Amino acid sequence: MKYNKRDKAIVLLADGTIFHGKSIGKKGTAFGEVCFNTGTTGYQEIFTDPSYFGQLMVTTNAHIGNYGTHEDEIESDSIKISGLICKNFSFNYSRPSAEGNLEQFFEKHNVLAISDVDTRALVSYIRDNGAMNAVISTEVDNIEGLKKQLADVPNMEGLELASKVSTKEPYYFGNENAKYKIAALDIGVKKNILRNLAKRDAYIKVFPYNSKFEDLEAFKPDGYFLSNGPGDPEPLVEAQAVAKEVISRNLPLFGICLGHQVIALANGISTYKMHHGHRGINHPVINKITGKGEITSQNHGFAINREETEKHPDVEITHVHLNDHTVAGIKMKSKNCFSVQYHPEASPGPNDSTYLFDQFIENIKNA
Repeated sequence: MKYNKRDKAIVLLADGTIFHGKSIGKKGTAFGEVCFNTGTTGYQEIFTDPSYFGQLMVTTNAHIGNYGTHEDEIESDSIKISGLICKNFSFNYSRPSAEGNLEQFFEKHNVLAISDVDTRALVSYIRDNGAMNAVISTEVDNIEGLKKQLADVPNMEGLELASKVSTKEPYYFGNENAKYKIAALDIGVKKNILRNLAKRDAYIKVFPYNSKFEDLEAFKPDGYFLSNGPGDPEPLVEAQAVAKEVISRNLPLFGICLGHQVIALANGISTYKMHHGHRGINHPVINKITGKGEITSQNHGFAINREETEKHPDVEITHVHLNDHTVAGIKMKSKNCFSVQYHPEASPGPNDSTYLFDQFIENIKNA
């Protein structure tokens, strides 16, 4: 293995704190909100998850890239993170079925990655001080210039990002002769959500983020779905209007992550930005209806107000996060509507919660 001389790089946080590292190969600068994911596997799925758009990803696992990349392990058409921050980056991989190394994957999508960062110290700092905007750069001698540019980066709170990752035109997924038809509003949908619906005998038409209810209704679907996605849910007024109309007509509705927050807003329940969010594949959740625990895959920096949810006469909390008791799932008492804050489709992560897709299909049947 030949030695490659690599450029110095830095992580500069909005409060002026600096962490040092080295570039993976590409030179440059990338901005975004810094966050961390605790997953030990599934890095390619994480990097291509549209929910991470606009964020600099810190991976807590010490080794990234050691099993290469594969076309079947992407959740969208490109890398969606703004940049990668890791400890040890593997330029070589050992998996026989891999199609290439992770360095080539980042080069293909023109995304900056840096390694040799003390990620334990960085994650500890984020946990103590909260998620904040940051910049990663190989311009290590331009600290003051980077600080000025970073000051102009908008905060995630109030930021609408669904339009950046949503499909521009409607498209179909699955078997057109399937038993059920589902209209999915794409506010950052992952491919594995569509796969889970399709393998339950559903034909899905995926609509752009700003579609109206009438657009979805024209497909004559049996059920409606609101996807995951990036950014603050409050600016998504079109999606909230769709949710309100579906709910008012008592049509089957299922929401995941950002879609869950949109459903809450449609019911007059507010959302808020979390201190540092939930991102990983081992988050414990309790199902209050069955009494069973679930290990879940999560990725969100916003949550719905628990006090307002508990006071809502027509909304019931169905799932609760066991670490901080935030709301992880709700259902409406008088309407055919439910949602969860986490990712039952996993990719990566455990499959404890895939029953929620079965529940959605069952709701469609009963409707």
